[in-house]
Amino acid sequence: MSATLTATPETTAAPAPKPTYKVTFGRVLRSEGSKFLSLRSSWITLAVGLFFLAFVGIMVAYRYNPADLHGPAADSRDAIDISLKGVELSQLALGVLGVLATAGEYTTGLIRSTFAAVPKRLPVLWTKCLVLFGAAIVVATAGAFISFVGGENFLHGKAIALTLSSSGVLRCLFGAGLYLALVTVFGAALGMLVRSVAGGIALLVGIMMLLPVFLDMLPSSWKTDVAPYLPGTAGQSIYSLHTAPGALSSGTGLWVFVAWVAAALIGAAYRVVRSDS
Repeated sequence: MSATLTATPETTAAPAPKPTYKVTFGRVLRSEGSKFLSLRSSWITLAVGLFFLAFVGIMVAYRYNPADLHGPAADSRDAIDISLKGVELSQLALGVLGVLATAGEYTTGLIRSTFAAVPKRLPVLWTKCLVLFGAAIVVATAGAFISFVGGENFLHGKAIALTLSSSGVLRCLFGAGLYLALVTVFGAALGMLVRSVAGGIALLVGIMMLLPVFLDMLPSSWKTDVAPYLPGTAGQSIYSLHTAPGALSSGTGLWVFVAWVAAALIGAAYRVVRSDS
């Protein structure tokens, strides 16, 4: 009696299919948020912007002496004007933050990996701007309140003293935070537009700070008509307590500055879509 052995083929389990992830706006936003928070430069630049905004305002309030002012300057000062003196320096720091967040990726070459993961590209620009806007508005608004409250003790009892409950004060403080957040987005758009950190910073400084200097060389009639619509001048009206003669109202100034930011974003978006990385 013979037995026949039959070999049974070994069965191997089929590999489990790998999960597929769709590129959604929410996932891109989380990715850009993690990228932003992981960079040391993000924290340093935010800290510098906060320091300028809070420290300068408090120091100006500490050193304020009505006897040192004469003429129109003595009448035009108010507690908001003093506490927000640091906005000019803070806008430079936060604008540079925006440039670094976009142009920096072109400098390091990381943008190729970013666009490989997000082939449609435009969500990268929008999510970067959202992350920057959110971080900047929190830091800038906090800095504005710290500066005002810190300087309030030094201005107490003086003619220009104001409190948080005074008419228009909260609008100005929140307006300063909004303005600086928009400056950050403006810097990001310029960085994505020129794709160079040095070029983006130079363009930012030129538009925000040097345009008014150049305008002084033009005829005075031109200056009167054009100056209120420059981005820095229009932005300043957003957080001003009183509307100066010839200046824009806070609401109009906001829309004018938003138009400048939107124009930069449109140019950046066009270049992102049409140009190679």
